[in-house]
Amino acid sequence: MSETHLHHVIAQLIPPGSRVLDLGCGDGALLALLRDTRQCTGYGVELDDNKVLACVQRGVNVIQRNLEEGLSIFEDNSFDVVLQLNTLQHLRNTEAMLRETARVGRQGIVSFPNFAHWPHRFSVLRGRMPVTKTLPYQWYDTPNIRVSTFADFEVLARKNGLHILESFGWHEGRRVDQWPNLLASTAVFKFDRA
Repeated sequence: MSETHLHHVIAQLIPPGSRVLDLGCGDGALLALLRDTRQCTGYGVELDDNKVLACVQRGVNVIQRNLEEGLSIFEDNSFDVVLQLNTLQHLRNTEAMLRETARVGRQGIVSFPNFAHWPHRFSVLRGRMPVTKTLPYQWYDTPNIRVSTFADFEVLARKNGLHILESFGWHEGRRVDQWPNLLASTAVFKFDRA
């Protein structure tokens, strides 16, 4: 339910009628929501066979592709909004993919687990890597290649000439606007090129 609620919050960040690219679109639920409630069009990019099939069954346009290969198949400014929800932390080429997002889209929206959330900090203080709802894996079997915080993403955005339009945290189905680096398990940023 929490992810569905976050999808509705993110949908409100996207202007009606936008052309959207969703990188790591999963089963296409967000793209279907955007199509049905915001009259958006566009594509999802997904690698997993079962998730690609789920997209097709929802009537969502999907391209099966490994994001590590980049976005060279898309021209500059091909999309109004490019989404990277819970994908950046899985990529080896994080910074390059962020630049590609800004190249192919006029705006970008990213989300990722916030490693600075207070329970994560507490785990590290106890000498252990955190295992929580947003980081549910042990250190040795996690698909997350990267860990990041609100502050880390702000620095990366500036370094790459991106202007943050809006940012907030998300935790247990609620938006967190005060002290999101400490109190939110998920970070959400909307940006454009500065």
